[in-house]
Amino acid sequence: MSTRILIIDDEANIRRMVGALLKSEGFEVAEAANGNAGLLALPDAKPDLILLDLMMPPGPDGLATLEKIRTTDADIPVIMMSGKAQLSDAVRAVQSGAFQFLEKPLAPESLLVAVRSAETLVRTQAENRALKAQLAPQPKLIGTSPQMDLVRQAIDQVATTEARVLILGDSGTGKELVANAIHRQSPRANGPFVSVNCAAIPRDLVESEMFGHEKGSFTGATARRIGRFEVADGGTLFLDEIGDLQLEAQAKLLRVLESGEIQRIGAERTLKVDIRVLAATNRRLEEAVAEGSFREDLYFRLNVFPIEIPPLRARIGDLPELVGHLAARLRPRRPPHFTPAALEALARHAWPGNIRELGNIVERLLIIGGDEVTADLVPRVLTNLPETPTAVPERRDVVATDDTRSLNERLDGYERDQIAGALTTADGNVAEAARLLQTDRGNLYRRMRRLGIRGGTE
Repeated sequence: MSTRILIIDDEANIRRMVGALLKSEGFEVAEAANGNAGLLALPDAKPDLILLDLMMPPGPDGLATLEKIRTTDADIPVIMMSGKAQLSDAVRAVQSGAFQFLEKPLAPESLLVAVRSAETLVRTQAENRALKAQLAPQPKLIGTSPQMDLVRQAIDQVATTEARVLILGDSGTGKELVANAIHRQSPRANGPFVSVNCAAIPRDLVESEMFGHEKGSFTGATARRIGRFEVADGGTLFLDEIGDLQLEAQAKLLRVLESGEIQRIGAERTLKVDIRVLAATNRRLEEAVAEGSFREDLYFRLNVFPIEIPPLRARIGDLPELVGHLAARLRPRRPPHFTPAALEALARHAWPGNIRELGNIVERLLIIGGDEVTADLVPRVLTNLPETPTAVPERRDVVATDDTRSLNERLDGYERDQIAGALTTADGNVAEAARLLQTDRGNLYRRMRRLGIRGGTE
């Protein structure tokens, strides 16, 4: 994609000659005849670089325009130009954030050198942002259960496309983590990932929050606001709890999805945006459609590729790994130890709040348990646990069941039995056994090797 340059100059001949030179070098060029026109052109032109004249009577002049540009974009390089400037003007321009100051008449070689230098700066800034994003700790999906393998498989299938994804699951299952994973694996990974909780936006502020507004467009609009759609331009917009969006807002969202254009409240023109929309809900939208509380056409627009996240109670085998991850995140320097009996006690809970509830409980257990969390501590934070088959108190040398294996050993035994049973049913055919277990053949082979299961045919 070629670099976009906006020329702001009151002399038409300058704009024409400089524009022709830059176009011949492969740049995209937009023009504005004064400072006000240049500021208005910024949202549509989306320039990577600005050439700005200093003297543009009757005003605002270049320095005033530069200051306003800096309030909306602190990083975009601005090259100032003037044939009547004094040294003090050049100093003020640089102090105000100008990248370089050129004297008119402009020498083509000097202009191109300055533009190429600014282009290098733009590229370096973009690379630095991308590198920081890669180096930053990334949230990840925890768990090796077959259910989570299916979720990862779905993410791999859809991430590299532009398809809209509807992420379904109970509250606290990690829907935003899935959306973030799709974004990170997509071609838009270097663009912004913008999350909006639709349930948390007051009804009368939804349009302003989503699409922005102009100064003075309504009572209380004391300054221009850039909406979430505009902020997400070039990246991914995640609409969490989309089922709680009011019908009026649903209609406006549908128009944006169909046209790819937004309009700030109070603005005269529309703006083109390039975004991928991911949505999530803990509601059954087909039921909301039947009730008339959710638009059917919007439902079909969003539900191109559904991904359903299982609740924690449906993948309780992931609990030890999740507890370890949460504990290490809370106490990275000295992660505490959860005894097998403590993990078993936690596994008996129904977890209506899912991973979010588990994180809360783990934190409370760390506060009261210190370096080791034992089973007798769990009822202090989970008072509705079902009764255990035996009531043997936990000691260092005794576990609370007749089975002396650890929880992980018992889970491995269960998984081994399930795989062996599927292989028997499939007459040893691994591909058919994988189909019966609702996983892929490669994953089944990995699990068989880990568990020491031999045999099986293609």
